[in-house]
Amino acid sequence: MMAELKPIRTEADYDAALEQVEQLWGAASGTPDGDRLDILATLIDAYEAEHHPMDPPDPVEAIKFRMEQMGLTRKDLEPMIGTRTRVAEILNRRRSLSIGMIRRLHERLGIPAEILIRPLA
Repeated sequence: MMAELKPIRTEADYDAALEQVEQLWGAASGTPDGDRLDILATLIDAYEAEHHPMDPPDPVEAIKFRMEQMGLTRKDLEPMIGTRTRVAEILNRRRSLSIGMIRRLHERLGIPAEILIRPLA
């Protein structure tokens, strides 16, 4: 029998909710188990957002990650950032991104603008 649904207030509540999710994983949507899984996932998301927040990546890490995902080279960044020297300055954190660079990187690589406007770490 499943435990009563209740708010997640402690790490013990959180661990118990994760265990229930594991047991319910794969339950069909619209069934009692599926509904319970949806409710637990919402409660877990809320607890994690408050107690285990994740910092977004810094702009350079986001660019490098997307380059790796898309198989891009530094040369491929030149139309978005500028000369080979400018690309190196950005990737080596010696220069910040300009608004134009941010727009082009967002449009062409799909990196969220809110990540690109963050200060370099």
